[in-house]
Amino acid sequence: MSAASWGELVLAAHLVVIAFNLFGLVAIPAGAALGWAWVRIPWWRLLHLASLAVVALQAVLGRACFLTLWQDALTGAGRAEPPLIMRWVNSVIYWPLPMWVFTAAYVAIFAYTAALWRWVPPRRRARAG
Repeated sequence: MSAASWGELVLAAHLVVIAFNLFGLVAIPAGAALGWAWVRIPWWRLLHLASLAVVALQAVLGRACFLTLWQDALTGAGRAEPPLIMRWVNSVIYWPLPMWVFTAAYVAIFAYTAALWRWVPPRRRARAG
């Protein structure tokens, strides 16, 4: 498998992470309103919170996402024209805005996700005996 193919695989993983994060932001409050028990599963909620914590922390530290850095290293970003699909997906993911806009947005989204723990608390484990 070539480095470019690995880069495409990292891009696909990046899309999955973004979709997971966005899905949780909508599904948790919607699920609470609709009575969906799965939105209160503790390990799922912790994974969602941790994923957004990593995003916010990277932004506050002024660092690019490690998946972005990994993808760039594998595909040789800036050296050759990426394939059409990769260019299109990159245009959806990477917007030409100042870093402070992303930092503010990621911190606000993380704060919202943390607040969801109070508004839609994960269910507690039942104690044995």
